[in-house]
Amino acid sequence: MIQLGGEKFKFIDVFPKILTVPDSFVVRNNKIQTTKDKTKESHGEAKLYISSKDIMRDFYGHEGFRVTCFMLKQDLINYLNTLKTEYLNPSQAYRGMDSFAVLWEERMNKVKLLQDEIIIFEVSDQTQIKGPRGYVNSSDKGYKLIRELSLPLISYILVKKLSDTGGSQLYYWKLFVDFDAIEQMKSLPTVFTYGKSKMQDQEAENIETQIEEEVKTIKRGRDGQQKYREKLLEQCPFCPFTMVADDRLLIASHIKPWAVADENERTDPYNGYMLTPTYDRLFDQGFITFTEDRHVHISNFLSKRTCKQLGLENDKFIQMLPMDKKRIKYLEFHKQSVFKD
Repeated sequence: MIQLGGEKFKFIDVFPKILTVPDSFVVRNNKIQTTKDKTKESHGEAKLYISSKDIMRDFYGHEGFRVTCFMLKQDLINYLNTLKTEYLNPSQAYRGMDSFAVLWEERMNKVKLLQDEIIIFEVSDQTQIKGPRGYVNSSDKGYKLIRELSLPLISYILVKKLSDTGGSQLYYWKLFVDFDAIEQMKSLPTVFTYGKSKMQDQEAENIETQIEEEVKTIKRGRDGQQKYREKLLEQCPFCPFTMVADDRLLIASHIKPWAVADENERTDPYNGYMLTPTYDRLFDQGFITFTEDRHVHISNFLSKRTCKQLGLENDKFIQMLPMDKKRIKYLEFHKQSVFKD
């Protein structure tokens, strides 16, 4: 049994696909700007692509399903807190980015004022849509809230199938932030050269200056990462799981992800562990996290079969795991905003 929002549920299954939120699904202010005529652009489609119809219906029950889903208010608060950096310093050209700081405040207040800790909504199979792709839709407030809070391409949804104490099946939806996607978006060039023949000399010079600044920023970032790795190796010269000490096989993994960390946190060696690639991936993607007393916690979004194949054991004591007050502070963020609880 697992406890969510004060209620007890029996865990049944996890949906096998990550639902990355598309641009077509979100509300207008969250959409990414394009070169199209804005007067002709859509306001977003309420339907959400899930997967192939076969996979979707196998998980949700049958063709034409209409099922009860829920989110947790605290999950949404944690999600918005994690995304605050993105609202203040967007990695993409959102339609409403000029007012994003205000939007974050409004949306956080809206969630905090919700009366219920558990937000219930229904979704239904969109059987009228032809072809192999499976979609759901809903007119419920909870579903509309997902469209309002999700940012395209960097937000995703994971779903658990549960049953309550009465035996009824419900579907727990949880929003997450894709930190890797944010990093990738920020690494893309924001300006392009067109040649001086197509613009005034001053405009071309301004663009060249911007490009030079971006190159310097990228170089500073790379230099910072190298220094971070060197300092982290002094503290953690081996992977605490495998005891591998060959630094060619070790990854300097951040506890609080690079994409949402400030400049000091990005290069703070206490914000990291040296891990071999499999454990780095598990930790980076939030499938494992650590307690203050050096025990590993495994996400139940990871199947039992996968855990067995990897030799993962929940609550196992990791004796050589570095742990101190500074790391504990970073781990609090990881458990709240990265770990797939």
